[in-house]
Amino acid sequence: MKKTFKPGDLVIYRKTKYSTHPGPRAENVHPAPNGDSYSYTVEKFWVVTEISADGSVVAVTPRGKTNRISADDPGLKRANWLQRLLHRSRFQDSLRNLSNSRQSQLSPS
Repeated sequence: MKKTFKPGDLVIYRKTKYSTHPGPRAENVHPAPNGDSYSYTVEKFWVVTEISADGSVVAVTPRGKTNRISADDPGLKRANWLQRLLHRSRFQDSLRNLSNSRQSQLSPS
């Protein structure tokens, strides 16, 4: 079943990372077989800006970076009401960045 998203949706992307020192928000931390590094996931809080013709989702991060993700990616999900409430400060940064980028596009140079 294909997930449907629309611009303005608040989404959580569970990104898999690898490093020798997982950060404080790391979840599902597993050591590598030789013990030199760890694999883990981190939740990213993004806002959907557009849906591409190929069905992929374009989302903005709290720092203004844009990411293109397949709508079928199992790590991508729409935030439910409780997640929006608990993580509202993380989403507000993304929303603020989104509105700032739209204003800069509308203002004449």
